[in-house]
Amino acid sequence: MHEDQLLRRIADRTRALAGRGGVEIGPGDDCAMLRVGAGGQLLATVDHLIEFRHFEPGTPLDLVARKAVARSVSDVAAMAGTPRWALATGAIPADWPQQRTEELFDAMHRWAEGFGCPLVGGDIASLPTGAPLVLTVTVLGEPHPSRGPVRRGGARPGQGVYLTGAVGGSLHSGRHLTFQPRVPEARWLADELGARLAAMIDVSDGLGRDAGRLARAGGVAIELNERAVPRHPDAGPTFLADGEDYELLFAAEGPVPDLCPATGTPITRIGTVAAGSGCVVVAADGRRLPADELGWDHGGGGIGANNPE
Repeated sequence: MHEDQLLRRIADRTRALAGRGGVEIGPGDDCAMLRVGAGGQLLATVDHLIEFRHFEPGTPLDLVARKAVARSVSDVAAMAGTPRWALATGAIPADWPQQRTEELFDAMHRWAEGFGCPLVGGDIASLPTGAPLVLTVTVLGEPHPSRGPVRRGGARPGQGVYLTGAVGGSLHSGRHLTFQPRVPEARWLADELGARLAAMIDVSDGLGRDAGRLARAGGVAIELNERAVPRHPDAGPTFLADGEDYELLFAAEGPVPDLCPATGTPITRIGTVAAGSGCVVVAADGRRLPADELGWDHGGGGIGANNPE
C-alpha cells in the first residue's frame, strides 16, 4: 500500500473523531488540534527520523538531532502555529556507547530549546546491535491567536498558489539537515492575510505531491507553472519531486507580498487554484503534466529516492 493510500484510509477510519472528546481537528492535516480546558486549543504533531531513510550513517549527531526536532516544528508552522513543548523517544542500537547516546540527547535538548519547544518528556528503548537509529519527536503548539489554524482544505478556485523560499536538491546538498522551519513566516502570513490565507502545507515529500494533497483536501485542482517555481542553484531536473525542502506551500485570496519582512524570505506565486481535481504542472514547453505523484512515497525507497509513480 502506498503512503497516500494508507493516509487516506486512516483519515477515513478516524473522521468521526472530529468534534468528539475534545478533538477539533483529527487526522488529515499537518497537526491535530485538541480542545483543552475552558476554550484552550492545542496543536499536536509527531514525526519519525530513521537512519538510512531520513539520514545516512555517519551524519553528525548534532544535525541528526536538529532534523528530528525541526521536522515536527515544520508541521506546526504549516498550520501557522507556534511550537511550545516537545516529547521525544529514541530506539538506540545496543552497540552504541553511553557517551554517544548522551551526546545525541544533549543535542536534541539544545535544538528543542532553540526552536522554542523544550523537551518535557519521552522514552528510550534498545534495539539489536547494528539496527538503525529511530527517533520520534512530538511537538505541541498553539494555533495563531486571531487567524486560528490554517488547514489544508481551504483552497478555492481563483486563488493564487504561493511558495516561500526555493526548492530542489535538498538531499544531495545537505539542506535537509539544516533547513529552518518557517514558523515566523507562517505567523506573519496569518497576521498579514488573516482569513485570506486559505490553505497551507509544508513541502516535505515533494512540491508536486504536496500540492496534490492541497488540491485533494480542498476538492479543487492546482495548476503549477514550472517556470515560476524558484529553485536552488544546485537543483536538478527533478526539483518538483525532490522533497525535504520544508518550505510553505499555500493558497491565498487577493494580493500577497513578495517578501516576509520579519525574515527576508521571498514569497513567489507559482500557480493557481482551479475547478477540477488533482495537480498539474505547466511545463516550460507548454505541456500539461500530472504532478500529484512527483515526490516521496514512504511505502518504498529511502534517502535519495523520489519514487515518482
